Amino acid sequence: MGYPTRVQLIRRKASAQWYINFPAALARAMDFDKGEVVEWSVQDRRTLLLRRGGPLTAPPLKKKRHA
Repeated sequence: MGYPTRVQLIRRKASAQWYINFPAALARAMDFDKGEVVEWSVQDRRTLLLRRGGPLTAPPLKKKRHA
């Protein structure tokens, strides 16, 4: 099942900005965190690739000091 999403354009005097909302169901399924950094890449004119910033696994545990 897909999630149709409308592309929005906000025009200002000196600039324009495009917005694409990410559906909440997809964000929950991918376990996104608020403020998480992602990177978009253009694969071809019909395909965008979304990559998550940072590791996909849990952060490593802190090393214990030996006395």
